[in-house]
Amino acid sequence: MSEKFLKRTNWTDIVISMLFVMLGALLIVKPTEMMSVISILLGMILFIMGFLKIVDYFTSEDREDYLLTIALVSAVLGVIVLFCSDVITGIFRVALGIWIIVSGIRNFQTTLIWKQVKSGLWTTTVICSMLMIIAGIVVLVSTTLAIRLVGVVIVIYAVLDIIARAIFIKEVQDYLDK
Repeated sequence: MSEKFLKRTNWTDIVISMLFVMLGALLIVKPTEMMSVISILLGMILFIMGFLKIVDYFTSEDREDYLLTIALVSAVLGVIVLFCSDVITGIFRVALGIWIIVSGIRNFQTTLIWKQVKSGLWTTTVICSMLMIIAGIVVLVSTTLAIRLVGVVIVIYAVLDIIARAIFIKEVQDYLDK
């Protein structure tokens, strides 16, 4: 039974990773349209969850005030995401750009330590950190590039997950065959 479970679980994970590959590819090819679709879906999900929790709150005997607050916040966030998807995309792009720039600056600080210990790696690290800072600035300036970057990361993650699952399936099969 555990053999069937392991195989089924791994194949399910591979299918999910393949869906992530498709999502990432769509983010790379059609970044603006996909962000609109994702924003609409996210907004609808948040609104429906909030609405259902509000209905649940008023129809149940146990009325916990914090649940009503969570439900209202979820419903309001859903409406905001539905009608302000451009703002959400902008916030995401700015946050991603700032994160990349901060990472580049931190790496640059590390290069100073590498230089002090007279390591030959400090020049490579300086170049990488400068490229990261430039990439962060580009992400801040270009909306579609940030979305495409996320698409590339999703595709890489999904492909690596598929490879890891395939290796795991083979290892389990080899173990069971012994």
